[in-house]
Amino acid sequence: MRACLILYALVLCFFLGQTLFATPRVLPGIDVLEASGFSVLRGRKIGLITNHTGKNALGERTVDVLWRASRRHGFSLVRLFSPEHGLSGTADDRVLSGKDAATGLKVISLFNRNYAPQPADLAGLDTLVFDIQDIGTRFYTYHGTMSLAMRAAARAGLHFVVLDRPNPIGGVLVQGAIPPPEKCGSLVTIHPIPTRHGMTIGELAGLYNRHFGIRCRLVVIPMQGWKRTMLWDETGLPWVNPSPNMRTIDGAILYPGPGTSETTSLSVGRWLDRASLARGLAPFEVYGAIWINPLVLAGALVSGLPGERAAAAVPRPGLSRTGSSREGLQPDRPGFAVSPPVNTGIRFEPVTFSVRGKVFSGVRARVVDRHHNDPVLAGLHLARVLLRLYPGWFVMTRGFANEVGDPAIIERLKQGETPESIVASWKPALDRFLAIRARYLLY
Repeated sequence: MRACLILYALVLCFFLGQTLFATPRVLPGIDVLEASGFSVLRGRKIGLITNHTGKNALGERTVDVLWRASRRHGFSLVRLFSPEHGLSGTADDRVLSGKDAATGLKVISLFNRNYAPQPADLAGLDTLVFDIQDIGTRFYTYHGTMSLAMRAAARAGLHFVVLDRPNPIGGVLVQGAIPPPEKCGSLVTIHPIPTRHGMTIGELAGLYNRHFGIRCRLVVIPMQGWKRTMLWDETGLPWVNPSPNMRTIDGAILYPGPGTSETTSLSVGRWLDRASLARGLAPFEVYGAIWINPLVLAGALVSGLPGERAAAAVPRPGLSRTGSSREGLQPDRPGFAVSPPVNTGIRFEPVTFSVRGKVFSGVRARVVDRHHNDPVLAGLHLARVLLRLYPGWFVMTRGFANEVGDPAIIERLKQGETPESIVASWKPALDRFLAIRARYLLY
């Protein structure tokens, strides 16, 4: 009996070991820094730019790791800086400066009147450390905050240390338009790079510093164990919502494509009600409005539309733009046909969802191939079909052109240009970027 128990224990240990080590383990830059004894920080007076995503592999805040280590390893953590959504990652508006409850350190907001550290904020510092999780999309603001902070460090003669982190949507696929330089400079389009850049935050820092001429005293602490093919759930690291409405890996994959609909008259599921969340829905995975017929929209995205009189046959779902009850048909409008999209690795299904008590109808986007997908192309198809079905109801703002990265995108879609031809027109600039990007890849 004893021999059987020993054999059972050995077999159990073997299978547990297989399970534990089947998923590759990745150590973020903060863990690599700690393993080095914080050597690059010795003797330094540090300002840390971070938020709730700045954690080590055990889930400890980078703030606490550095605060605890500072005395033993001969450096000082002087103050903190927070990006959009604040240190806790819960704010969805302007963020006020404050104090960190655990350490008592002052927290200076970089998402209020100023988006970059001011000279007075840097007084008494000789090093800025950056540790924030990016999501791999050009118009996500965290790497814009990093770029502006790097410029401030360059002007003040400070060292700038980036603790690298995984790109949650992988480091292989590079997709989308590259905005013209004159359209860049804001947090959502800080530099002319593709919508989906396929780089880590540390690699972006190298690109920004040398290619875009920031020239600060940059040091990147690389990760250990990360491979470009990895998505977040292959790293072994726990998922932390990088912002209040970025709740899933699939939402992050969809963000550079259908996610641009956040700048249109669609709801993208921000602040979904609990009932919708309980059904497994998530922001940036659902797209809808009160004036959409979900079956018609999903059918058009799957099978295409015949053109010319297609719009006249689409019933409104019983609501006017203001939400009052009214049946009717979309006005007839001559125009282009809508053909089914090529395989983008993303499937659209009809759905209804509720946001703060208001019910929307539309589609749910499902990522059916997580390693081979084109959310940018899928997002253009979604916009094109909505333009055809709901002219006058589906409205794209200037922000849509900014996020897509093509100043002419709204007119191109309205004129009936196909998403495939639009994407093809971006290829020469994308090829040039890929050659530049290759110089700054660390993995």
